[in-house]
Amino acid sequence: MIKFRRFLIVCVLIIVAIVIFPGSAWAFCGFYVAKADANLYNQASQVILAREGNRTVMTMANDYQGAVKDFALVVPVPVVLTEEQVWVGNPEIIERIDAFSAPRLVEYFDEDPCSESPQMMRGTRGGADMMLEAAPAAPQSDSSLGVTIESQFTVGEYDILILSAKESEGLETWLIQNGYKIPQGANQLLQAYIRQNMKFFVAKVNLAEFNQKVFQSLSPLVIAYESPRFMLPIRLGMVNSQDEQDLMVYLLSNKGATELVNYRTVKVPSDVEVPEFIKEEFVGFYTSMFQKAYEREQKKVAFLEYAWNMSSCDPCAADPLSDEELKEAGVFWLNPGQSNVFISRLHLRYTRETFPQDLAFQSTANRQLFQGRYVITHPYHGEMKCPAAEDYTKNARERQEREVQNLAELTNWKIEDIRRRVDFVQVEPQPWWRRLRG
Repeated sequence: MIKFRRFLIVCVLIIVAIVIFPGSAWAFCGFYVAKADANLYNQASQVILAREGNRTVMTMANDYQGAVKDFALVVPVPVVLTEEQVWVGNPEIIERIDAFSAPRLVEYFDEDPCSESPQMMRGTRGGADMMLEAAPAAPQSDSSLGVTIESQFTVGEYDILILSAKESEGLETWLIQNGYKIPQGANQLLQAYIRQNMKFFVAKVNLAEFNQKVFQSLSPLVIAYESPRFMLPIRLGMVNSQDEQDLMVYLLSNKGATELVNYRTVKVPSDVEVPEFIKEEFVGFYTSMFQKAYEREQKKVAFLEYAWNMSSCDPCAADPLSDEELKEAGVFWLNPGQSNVFISRLHLRYTRETFPQDLAFQSTANRQLFQGRYVITHPYHGEMKCPAAEDYTKNARERQEREVQNLAELTNWKIEDIRRRVDFVQVEPQPWWRRLRG
């Protein structure tokens, strides 16, 4: 995974934010220090969906682990795809869009309350697939089984088939006869897609092509198609595992936010002050916080982690994508110099029981900004010898206690353990007569 440099969000961004978002309170003046990207999760699939009108470009990242000769992917698609509509993508684009939209940690620093112009540096607040084991048998159509190879071609390291079928038993038999090992329970799900007149995109590694190149991992697959259906099939992916799976969906639109229509969506907890030590434990904090929110919502919701215009960010977890990178992410409507790409990042953790339906989406004109953002504020621990020191110490300690309470509430970590790790502000009280003199 490419690591993107951390950088200072300078105060001049406040001016920029006011120009870009008039009336908005989304302006911060502090350091971006960490992000919670897809690397946190062991079984995390990633999909980019760029949609305008009835046209969709879907990029699928393969998280397959195992021998490439055993790799095969089956994805229901609404139309027959031709070779021109399928290509291999750039894995760095998925890494870029993941880093750009990831939940983030920012930090601020209190100044000496005894300085001539003490200021608190406190920024303004604001707010798909099924894996099969494949054998190298040559695929054949079979009319007796009701299976037709609608299209067949090779892209990159993949051999691609587009299949249609009349019934699931025939499709299952055909796949088995042609060397594919079908996971138990796939038959019923296949039939549901056949009833919807869906086709089946089947990809396996072309070993000759694969061996001619040096591959560290399988390339993402990109498909482009036109259909009034705006959906992402996830049920076949559940056949492979009884365990919970994480899915990151990055939805790109020329209008505004993209929303789920058949599942409830909630925002991750955000704009929360947390103790200083979270800077070194942000990964553990975010995974614990997400798990508690997931359980609180009875494991049946999608979480919104980010919604923003992709021409800017504040604070930035990674640089905004260039026009060329956006095109690689599937943005086919991009006009140079126009900021008309809006990203919605949805994070799902799901099982067969909690998400029995495929994901259905709709594009909206809602351009409300949101990000998963967590704040640490470093109190001033230096020598303080002035009348303002006692008030500052009292306020800083109260804030630190709020941070302790926040962290315990978000994660279910023991509050006593949290409190022991906090370096509470201490100040030597001034003599009583000095207070009388002011």
